[in-house]
Amino acid sequence: MNTAITTPRSRAYFQLMRPANIVTAWADILAGLAASGSIALANQAVIEGSTPDNLISSIAWLLLSTTGLYGGGVIFNDVFDAEIDAIERPERPIPSGRVSRKEAVSIGSLFLCVGILAALQVSWLSAALACSIAAAALLYDAWGKHHPVFGPFNMGLCRGCNLLLGLSAISSAIAEYWLLALIPIVYIAAITTLSRGEVHGGKASTGIIALLLISTVIAGLLGLSLLNNYHLLAALPFVILLAVRVLLPFIKAVSKPSPENIRIAVRAGILSLIVLDATVASGFAGLPYGFIVLLLLPVSIALSKIFAVT
Repeated sequence: MNTAITTPRSRAYFQLMRPANIVTAWADILAGLAASGSIALANQAVIEGSTPDNLISSIAWLLLSTTGLYGGGVIFNDVFDAEIDAIERPERPIPSGRVSRKEAVSIGSLFLCVGILAALQVSWLSAALACSIAAAALLYDAWGKHHPVFGPFNMGLCRGCNLLLGLSAISSAIAEYWLLALIPIVYIAAITTLSRGEVHGGKASTGIIALLLISTVIAGLLGLSLLNNYHLLAALPFVILLAVRVLLPFIKAVSKPSPENIRIAVRAGILSLIVLDATVASGFAGLPYGFIVLLLLPVSIALSKIFAVT
């Protein structure tokens, strides 16, 4: 492992950022790019012997943007949770004293600013979406997470807008495919609903709601076949993989809502965001592109073994 990551202070910074989760945010961008038609345009440019420089630049800026936005959002999550973490998770960077609260605020603010400025390099629409993501993340961190109904959908809104951020690579695509944002919104709402029992255990009724939401997402992914340029056969292997990875631990968490079972289900759900994005990406851009997005999964899983995802 890189020495820079193994030093106590550097490790504390990485723990704040939750790098495994940031990789899942990259997958949102790649899925949005597929839905926008950007990948198809890039493939056409390569076939014609030209280099899609503008697209490559947009992808780089949008990936940097989502890194800043997600990193900043989860850092502020620890800032607002410092008192609770001091009791429930004293090993976290702020309550353990490895990073001061003031320092975390500075780093989180820097990350959010980088996210917005990077999006601005693509378009004003991208920058507006980045501002919306930052605002939604801060609202969730400060208030939304404590609200039993609004909280889960507040968190989902962050991921839905993140998918739209990728879609904004071609601004006109937003008007046509903005409803795609509902898929990650409902998916994250399911995970957030279930995660409320991570520390003390949950209720079976809460788990059932989360399970129904996940089932709705899977049905929605299949329903995308109603779109003219979405190919269900290309997406179907990823739908099956998603169902296996998420439904099984969710069902176990419903049948026995212990903190451990809920943490396992939540972790599987967060990491499987990449599978969800690969499903969307393959449906719009083909099976090979879906597998490219899926390659982020082992990266995220490896990072999750080093740094906590929740």
